[in-house]
Amino acid sequence: MEGKVAVVTGGAEGMGKALAMKFLEQQAKGVAILDFNEEKGKATVQELQNQYGDDKVLFVRCDVKSKVDMEGAFDQVMRTFGHLNVVCNNAGIYDEINWEETVDTNLKGVIRGTYLAVQHMGTKHGGDGGIVINTASSNGFIVNPVSPVYGTTKHAVIAFTRNVANVLRHRCCSEIDNGIG
Repeated sequence: MEGKVAVVTGGAEGMGKALAMKFLEQQAKGVAILDFNEEKGKATVQELQNQYGDDKVLFVRCDVKSKVDMEGAFDQVMRTFGHLNVVCNNAGIYDEINWEETVDTNLKGVIRGTYLAVQHMGTKHGGDGGIVINTASSNGFIVNPVSPVYGTTKHAVIAFTRNVANVLRHRCCSEIDNGIG
């Protein structure tokens, strides 16, 4: 990760925070934490800045359900760090009652983040290439009767990730390859 720049959605706590810390431990040039929880996000960034330096960590309040928020966040990362190498689409929620929020966050947020990663890191757009990590769950491999919507979103994240990887590997879909998605 030395000299690399990473974006981590849902980076204010949990697995996202752990990913951000790991990237910084491995000498990342910068890590941008995107999260809708401003209070936790700012606290996490302060903690990481104290440990790794003010110029290495950026917090952007961002709701992955919002196209405008996501596009603005990626633009801010590019303005701050100059390039992008790793995108971790990690934001997720578990809410079977407000199931549309779960679908919009867990699936649409991953799709949006993946396509923005292609736009910003893709060699056809002046980038150097990069890595996209889409977080799913063991619920993406099993059937769980108490979380049908959550499980479905995680199954879909796995399928989407496999399909996009295959498309990009074989350059068979110009819309994705061109980062239009």
